[in-house]
Amino acid sequence: MVSTLKDAWKIPDLRRKILITLALLFVYRLGSFIPVPFIDTAQLSQLVNQNGMFGLFNIISGGNFGKFTIFAMSITPYINASIIMNLLAFAIPSLEALQKEGEEGRKKLAQYTRFLTILLALIQALGMSLSFGDLLTEKTTFTVFTVVLCITAGTAFLMYLGEQITENGIGNGISLIIFISIVSRIPSSIVQMYQYVSIGTLNIISLIVFIVFIVVVIFGVVAVQEGQRRIPVQYAKRVVGRKMYGGQSTHIPMRVNMAGVIPVIFASSLTLFPATISSFFPTSAFANFISTYLAWGSWLTNIIYVVLIIAFTYFYTAVTFNPYDIADNIKKQGGYVPGIRPGKPTVEYLSRIMNRLTLFGGVFLAIIAVIPIFVGNFMGVNLQFGGTSLLIVIGVALETVKQIESEMMMRHHQGFLKS
Repeated sequence: MVSTLKDAWKIPDLRRKILITLALLFVYRLGSFIPVPFIDTAQLSQLVNQNGMFGLFNIISGGNFGKFTIFAMSITPYINASIIMNLLAFAIPSLEALQKEGEEGRKKLAQYTRFLTILLALIQALGMSLSFGDLLTEKTTFTVFTVVLCITAGTAFLMYLGEQITENGIGNGISLIIFISIVSRIPSSIVQMYQYVSIGTLNIISLIVFIVFIVVVIFGVVAVQEGQRRIPVQYAKRVVGRKMYGGQSTHIPMRVNMAGVIPVIFASSLTLFPATISSFFPTSAFANFISTYLAWGSWLTNIIYVVLIIAFTYFYTAVTFNPYDIADNIKKQGGYVPGIRPGKPTVEYLSRIMNRLTLFGGVFLAIIAVIPIFVGNFMGVNLQFGGTSLLIVIGVALETVKQIESEMMMRHHQGFLKS
């Protein structure tokens, strides 16, 4: 990874992209020190430490929720908007048609996602402000309006930063913002673990087991993210004019986890959604049900979380890998999978392998995400930096390095052609 970054730094265009990415992420971190007025942050910080779901939200927001800065809602409304738009694209023919229209269609969908993000941000911000009660230093219409305006504008600005990183920098901007948010919380998580050991809440053996678990998870995630099933493809010989083409063997690389960490990001965001809705009715039976049965770490929440991770893994694998298109391209180029007839049998074969790999990848992500929750419940401590955070950090880091490598490969070929 380090050597890749060194080599990338030597290429002027890539160096410019890396600097743009770092500069925009630095702007994000600067904004993390701008507090929203009229909020009792000391009382909010206690609430975050006591509530596991708020703790996870605080981790994803890079501590912005606990300090209640302008980025308190982080990029969560944008993630929820993306989920809704992707699901609607399957249900509404006109949106599905936009997905297939190429660049112009994607631009329109992106615009719809932005509008929906602002709408969801306004709703979530209003729900937060109305449910804060004693957390507001002054309970007036003006204070509520100010809080709503500040954190909605913060989310809109984060969305803009993420899009600028994706278009002009390196990596996926939204994922990198979440990555930096989580990484920025590592020092405080280490301090928290030290405090647990100091007061006797966590013994040394449990701490060692937790550290070993983190190391195993890191190696496991890297192995699964990099793992792939290679499907052999043979191309028949064909004569064009006086030249003979084909006859070579190649393979189709099918990654074990084609969806990356997107399922974990989306599942965690969606799991937090009921708490957002209940914030509109803090004294209602619905809010009581959420706090009792859907609290972060409860059995029901864990089951929902696991199901969502696996479901989103299947969903995004289906979006990124289409067996019909792959089989059709192989057939058009005169190729075939050894032992499998071209056409429908090839589609069924690729689909069967894809489903097996997706199931393994989804179950793996779910296990890594929920084990720290059970461990924390068993030890009686709130492990805010757990499996979900590790999966996102490692996954985003690997994907970013891969993009840098692909950019370097592309420029290497361009330089070769020019020479």
